[in-house]
Amino acid sequence: MRGIRFSVSPFARAIIVCGVIAGALAVPRGAFAEGPPPPAVTVAHPLAKSVPRWDEYTGRFEPLQQVEVRPRVSGAVDTINFVDGQIVKTGDLLFVIDPRPYQIAVDSAKADVAKAQAQVEVAANDVTRAQQLAETRAITLRDVDQRKATLDVARAQQLSAEAALHNAELNLEWTQVRAPIPGRVSDHKIDIGNLVQGGQSGATLLTTIVTLDPIHFVFDASEADYIRYARLATAKERPSSRQFKNPVMVRLADEADWSHSHAGVMDFVDNQLNARAGIIRGRAIFENKDLFLLPGTFGRLRLFGGNINALLIPDSTIASDQASKIVLTVNADNKVVPKTVTLGAMYQGLRVILAGLSENDRVVIEGIANPFVRPGAVVAPKEGAITLPAEAASN
Repeated sequence: MRGIRFSVSPFARAIIVCGVIAGALAVPRGAFAEGPPPPAVTVAHPLAKSVPRWDEYTGRFEPLQQVEVRPRVSGAVDTINFVDGQIVKTGDLLFVIDPRPYQIAVDSAKADVAKAQAQVEVAANDVTRAQQLAETRAITLRDVDQRKATLDVARAQQLSAEAALHNAELNLEWTQVRAPIPGRVSDHKIDIGNLVQGGQSGATLLTTIVTLDPIHFVFDASEADYIRYARLATAKERPSSRQFKNPVMVRLADEADWSHSHAGVMDFVDNQLNARAGIIRGRAIFENKDLFLLPGTFGRLRLFGGNINALLIPDSTIASDQASKIVLTVNADNKVVPKTVTLGAMYQGLRVILAGLSENDRVVIEGIANPFVRPGAVVAPKEGAITLPAEAASN
C-alpha cells in the first residue's frame, strides 16, 4: 500500500509559525519566572524555665542477699522438702541427709561423757579419802597431790567428752539443711539418694536462694556526673546520695514512659572510681512487696541531678538524623537552618534541651511535615508561642 503524504505550501507554513510566536507573546510577563509561594510555618522561641534535671542510667536489679546452699556434713540425701522455685522463710527445712551415722556418733559421745563423769566421781572420792588419811599422817602430802592431779585429769577428760558430744550433736543437726535467708529458692541441684560432700571446701551445691523484698538496682555513672553531683552537694544545691536517700525511679524494658515507673531511693555510692572505665558504681533500693521485680531484670533509672535553667520545646519538633537529633529553626532571612541538639528528659509535656539552642532561636513548631520545609528553604514564618500545658489551659 502506498503511504499518504500531506503537503504544506510555504505560505501556510509561514502562517503557522507566526501563530506560535503570537501565542507565546500573549503569555503574561513573569508567568514562567514566578515559582510557588514559600511554605507557611509557625515559629516560636524556646521556653526558658528552671526545671529539675533527671539523669538516666542503665542497670539491672540485684538481690540484697544471695546464698549458695551447701551441706556441712557428708552423706546420702534422704528427702527434698521444697518445691522448685517456691518462697521460703529463714529456717525452713530444705534437705535431709541420712542422719543414722550421726545419731550413732551422738550416742557414742554420750557414752564417753558418762564414762568421764564416772572417772571424775572416783577421782573425787580418792581425793577425799587421801585428805582424811593425811590428817592422821597415814599417807604423805605428795600422795594427796597425786590424787588431786588425777581428779583434774578426769575433769578435763569429762570436758573433752562433753565437747565431742556437742560436736556430734551439731553434725546431727546439720543433716537437716535449712534455709539461711528468706527468699525464692532455685531448683534442686541433686536428687534423693545421691551422696553429697560436706565441709568448708568442695561441698556439693544443693540449691541457691535470693532475697526479693526489698531489692537493689545497680548502675554505673560517669566521672563527669559524679563530679557534678559532688559540686552540687558542696554548694548545698543537692544533697549527696552518700548522706541522703535521694529519690529515684526505674522503668522496665516494656514500659514506654515513666507513668508506671517504680519508686525507690539511693542507698550506696562506691568509695572510688573505676580508673580504667571512668565510672563509679551506684545502688538504689526498692520495695518489692508483690515480688514482681526479679534479680537480673534490665531497667532505666532516673536520678535527680539538681535544678537547671533549660530550654523547652515540643517533642514533635525534633527530628532524627542517624544518631543525631535535629531541630529546624528560621534565621533572619527566613531560611530554614537545622541545629543539632542534646536532649534532656520530658518536663510537663515538653522536651528539655540541654545544648544546641539559644533563647533567641526561632524554632519551627508547625509546618514541619511540609516536604518543602527543608534546610536552606525560604519559608513564610508566623510567630507563635511555646507554653506549658497547664499554662495553656489556664489561658
